[in-house]
Formats: sequence, C-alpha cells, structure tokens
Amino acid sequence: MTERYVRQTILPEVGAAGQARLAAATVLVIGAGGLGCPVLQYLAGAGVGRLTIVDHDSVEETNLHRQPLYGMGDIGVAKAEAARATLQRFNPGVVIEAIVERLTPQNAPRLVAAADLVVDAADSFAATYILSDACHAAAKPLVSASVIGLTGYAGAFCGGGPSYRAVFPDVSVDGGTCATLGVLGSAVAVLGGLQAHLALHLLLGLEPTVLGRVVTFDAKRLVFGGFAFAGSPEPESFVPFIAPESVRGDDIVVDLRGLDEAPVSPFAGARRLMVDDIEQLEATSGRVVLACRSGQRALMAADRLRARGMPNLALVALG
Repeated sequence: MTERYVRQTILPEVGAAGQARLAAATVLVIGAGGLGCPVLQYLAGAGVGRLTIVDHDSVEETNLHRQPLYGMGDIGVAKAEAARATLQRFNPGVVIEAIVERLTPQNAPRLVAAADLVVDAADSFAATYILSDACHAAAKPLVSASVIGLTGYAGAFCGGGPSYRAVFPDVSVDGGTCATLGVLGSAVAVLGGLQAHLALHLLLGLEPTVLGRVVTFDAKRLVFGGFAFAGSPEPESFVPFIAPESVRGDDIVVDLRGLDEAPVSPFAGARRLMVDDIEQLEATSGRVVLACRSGQRALMAADRLRARGMPNLALVALG
C-alpha cells in the first residue's frame, strides 16, 4: 500500500482490507461528462483498480464549465480518451480502458458482465433504462444520477435491490435537457460526487446498504431529500429499448422528431408524428416502434399508447 491512500485507509470503514477490495474492483462508467468527470476523478483517486469509460461524444467548449477533466486543448478529442489521459496522469496505478462508442441494447450486457459495479453518468433516459435492464439481469449494482437546471438525484439500484424500472415503471418525462434548460456546474459536481460516494459505499460493503435509496438535491434551496424503495416489486411487463438495427421490416415505425430536427428518417416508411398527435395512430396487432433522439419522447408516447391498450411497443433512441 502506498502513501497515496493513507488518509482513507486510516478510516476503520476502509483499512487495508477495504483498500484491497477497491484495488480488485472493476467499475464501468457510462458517460464522461458533467456527472462522469467527478465520478471518475474520485474513483480513480480512491484507488479503484480498473475503470472502463464508455462515451461516444467529443469535448466541446460548452462542456468546460462543468467538466474539469478537460481543457481547451482537449476540444474535439473523444471524451473517453481525454478522460483516460488525464486520469492516468492523476493516478498511474489505475488501469483505465476508454471505449469510444454509444451505449446500446446490444453492447450493454457485454459491458455490464465485465464489471463489478456500473455507474450511469450518461444523464439519458434511454441509457438509464438500458443499463437497469442489463444490471438487473446480471445482478450487478447500478448507481444512477441525473441533474437538470438546479435539481437532481442519485440512487442505487439492482444488484439485489429493486431496478430503476421498479421505481419508475412508466415515466412520462416532459422536460428539457442541459442544452435547453441549462445547468450549473457546481450542482452537477455535487450529484457526481454523491454518485462516487454511493459507488465506494457499495464496493466497500458498508452497512446499511445504499441499495434501494434515492437522494435528491435542490441546489437553489440547498435542500437534500430522498426516499427508500427497497422491496418495490418489479414490473410484470415493460416497453424495451431496442437498437435501430433491430427494427424489423414489418414494424410500424413512428419517428417523433420534427422535420426541422431530422428532415430524413433512417427508417423507410416511418410515420412522422409529434407526441401530442400519437393518438392518431391506428390500433394494430403488429409491433409499433417509437423513435426519437434521447428516448424521452418515445417514453411519453409509449405511455399514451399503452393507456389505449396497445402493448406491443418498442423504443429507439437515435442519439
């Protein structure tokens, strides 16, 4: 053991045994943005042995106010690669793998299977549900967080606790994004730091467990809240996210993006409807695939169609 970790190994909750557990752990972090930067910095700083970073995006100047792993010289560089370079300088004793690709329903099970714990720092509804499904199936703990504007949450799911779907089985998400509503860097740092703490709490096996708990934070009123959801039942059925390549020729595809957003749909013959117009879709016994950029409009449309008794649905997040 090096001097690097002496300030945490002196804690009775950590000690030499706890440090050895961290060194032996593999953590998968999806997203190297506003949440992922503090998560990665503190997990690497704590001596987690192996970090796998998955992010398909590149550094932009608008990222720099809340993503301190990057500088002006990183603009245009893949975030996963830039984050790995910074973290290796910070702690060369940690093994870091950078994967520059988008999380999909296809690659999620493989990525999750190789990890001891998964951190959802993508701040994407599609990614959260995809990861929850994969983690629940593999019995791997999932630490997820989201922040928009001045409010957010962090929670611990799966791995023996209820999944994200058990807590939010049918979420009608009618909100914006960081790009449309804005976000304060310090608020993101608080939630990302809390994610890192939840991950370390689970890796160290501290009690009582944080599985089955959500912590909320209102950065404007400086108020923390939250709730416990241990024992929440898993939904009997749900609408899955699928990859674009999994869309079949006999599927009825509805592209929920406006023509100004996406003049051409990647799906031949796709209908173009807004969420508020989804009731115009005729009842059918075939599968209906709902597509949008992030997945949140697809979730909203799916809720409305399920309420009409159309259960054969699938969702696609086109990014």
